[in-house]
Amino acid sequence: MLGAIAGDIVGSPYEFHNIKTVDFPLFSCSSEFTDDSVMTLAVAKWLTDDAEHTPQYLVRCMQELGHRYPRAGYGGSFARWLCLAAPQPYGSWGNGAGMRVSPVGMYAKTLEEALSLAEISAEVSHNHPEGIKGAQAVASAVFLARTSDDLWSESTKKTIRDFISERFGYDLDRTTDGIRPGYSFDVSCQGSVPEAIIAYLDSGSFEETLRKAVSIGGDSDTIACMAGAIAGAHGDIPADIDAECRRRLTPDLLDILDKFENMLKGR
Repeated sequence: MLGAIAGDIVGSPYEFHNIKTVDFPLFSCSSEFTDDSVMTLAVAKWLTDDAEHTPQYLVRCMQELGHRYPRAGYGGSFARWLCLAAPQPYGSWGNGAGMRVSPVGMYAKTLEEALSLAEISAEVSHNHPEGIKGAQAVASAVFLARTSDDLWSESTKKTIRDFISERFGYDLDRTTDGIRPGYSFDVSCQGSVPEAIIAYLDSGSFEETLRKAVSIGGDSDTIACMAGAIAGAHGDIPADIDAECRRRLTPDLLDILDKFENMLKGR
């Protein structure tokens, strides 16, 4: 799950100042966690604390952390959702569903469980079919990456590409070099989830994945968050990147991350 947080932090300075190259500093004074990390950790807390995995407890976790970090960069509709006494799904197809779902792929014991939990994680707010599809696509890609023998093998990439393409209809027969020139800001699942998956498919290491994801442009932190979740599924994130990201998290967010990771180790 730290892979998703790393992608968010690395991509954060470039969300509204796109950089169409892979040659950029991974960290700077403006690199910080955003709503992507906060809501990813809310999903992790849900999976850690609620054995029944109820939608009600997920909403509680999301609102609790959302209220604790009200200026993390939420979209307008979601910010209003966080403040409601009894929030209801509002038909969103935004990539918020995909950005927060990676803990599901790390937690699930089967692909079907990953798909089921991803649907729950999305539909509390993003219950549009494209929102649910985006969450399921990211969760299943993380699950397939995590359970693979070799994260970077062409065999693993083919398995992920074939499953996502056939199940969700995303066009993954593209490259980041092909996407980059004409890509612009797109917060929809259908316009950013495939691009994030391609950044992983088009790379050979965790750092390369983040660099390619950010270089696409658009909603850089969220694309890198989703791509980083897949590329970090084996947990072998470079030590310097790991340390820089943990240093930028607050103690309470680090505590949620540590508890989730310890739970996974104990299963």
